[in-house]
Amino acid sequence: MTFLRLLLVPVLLLFSVPAFAQDKVVYHIDDSALQATKGLRNIRNHLDIAPGTVIKVVTHADGVDFLLDGAKDAKNGIDYGALVSDLKGRGVTFEVCELTMKRRNMTRDQFNMDAEFTPSGVARIAQLQTREHYAYIKP
Repeated sequence: MTFLRLLLVPVLLLFSVPAFAQDKVVYHIDDSALQATKGLRNIRNHLDIAPGTVIKVVTHADGVDFLLDGAKDAKNGIDYGALVSDLKGRGVTFEVCELTMKRRNMTRDQFNMDAEFTPSGVARIAQLQTREHYAYIKP
């Protein structure tokens, strides 16, 4: 009986680890006009329901535009900076692709102060998914 218990403990621990694991999600934005407002709203709702979720937003191509200082939604005038700052305060990180910046002749000082930078947005998304086991969402 004691031997059976010794065998059962590792099995129970193996299956209980996922219950303690924290959800991690990468949101992929490559078109600010189509995805930024919807994506920021999705992230807010996500954190309202699951506040412990680790969320990273990785942007490249036209997806970096909503992180430019003073950027607003062209359709309804929503100030992206305020939304980004609110989510940053809730632990969300926002990463801008430096390859996109180089291609578009952009500099770091053009971006919202809450933006962080990554050498390649696409490579960063792949790394988060494969090495760090992030779920992938593209709004």
